[in-house]
Amino acid sequence: MGKEWLHKVKETCPEVKWIAHYAILGPYDFMDIYEAPDVETAHKISLISRSGGALEAESWQALEYKNFLRVLKEIEN
Repeated sequence: MGKEWLHKVKETCPEVKWIAHYAILGPYDFMDIYEAPDVETAHKISLISRSGGALEAESWQALEYKNFLRVLKEIEN
């Protein structure tokens, strides 16, 4: 099932860069870490998960720390 999901995601969103895939303990079974070019692409991945039978999906945006520091400097000036 996981291979089918990944194939559909890679086919639909080839621009996504995969960083990690974890099996985790807690409220969710898996966590994927990836870079998407925009929020719409991230939504596609979540929708593919939901259409494949996932009961819940949660997506978090993250900013690389060096970019966070750049943004922080911009507001300090």
